[in-house]
Amino acid sequence: MLPVDEPLGPDSLTWDIAGDLRSALLIIRAGVLQAMHPAVGAALVQHSDVFENQWNRLLRSIPPILGTIYGGERATTIGARVRDFHTSVSGTDDAGRAYHALSPDVFFWTHATFFESQVAMRELYDVPLRRDEKERLYQESIRWYATYGVTLRPVPPDYAAFERYWDAMLRDTLEVTEPVRWTFSPEARAAPPPFPALDGVPWAVLRPVVIDGSNWVARGTLPPLIRERIGLDWSAADERRLRVFRATVRGAFAAVPTEYRYGTQVRKARARAARTARRAGVEAVPA
Repeated sequence: MLPVDEPLGPDSLTWDIAGDLRSALLIIRAGVLQAMHPAVGAALVQHSDVFENQWNRLLRSIPPILGTIYGGERATTIGARVRDFHTSVSGTDDAGRAYHALSPDVFFWTHATFFESQVAMRELYDVPLRRDEKERLYQESIRWYATYGVTLRPVPPDYAAFERYWDAMLRDTLEVTEPVRWTFSPEARAAPPPFPALDGVPWAVLRPVVIDGSNWVARGTLPPLIRERIGLDWSAADERRLRVFRATVRGAFAAVPTEYRYGTQVRKARARAARTARRAGVEAVPA
């Protein structure tokens, strides 16, 4: 296991995968899986603006999450900030169950969906990870989770244990919550642009791609058990179109230079790490 007091760096598999722009293709999928936890679903209804501006909420949550991976020495500071943001998020769900966002089992579930999304992204849009790579990525995810400064009690010790945990969560815990029903409802299609600058013609052009396209990809890539539980239609024609879409993404992305396969935040972190490595190499050369 990677020592939890060591920050993730450019030598980690997580640095190669987590900030990959293709991860954006699974953002609704990850959000749905998170929101199907009854505590997360209730918290979204009672403590967020998910119904007013779902995409703004999703996009503003990405930089701090990436900061816990690519922040270097600042990763734990950023992680503590993310953790503390959830301190007051508590209440009672529609079934009368009390919840708190920092309950260990709840907080780890949200992290589990981020980790699993990395595996799914490679499975869908790149060369699937080997078993030993999944284990390495999972061990790195424990260090990633440790940046939040929370207990590691609910964290499975290895990837095989994580698979059992994941299957049990899908089977026994996840529910069709109000935010999940809303995500796939006609009302969600009327969502405003995530940022005011996109209002008007830009959002009229982008809305079908951002909302309809993302929801369609989510329907096709969610675990079949979850798709059936939500009651989402998925035809043989949809499956054929998804295969074509996946092949197109793979082919197009293969032509993109490595540097531009990441967003600005991640590119800056990778550039900083490269400069640090070059300086260290120079300093290591005998005079």
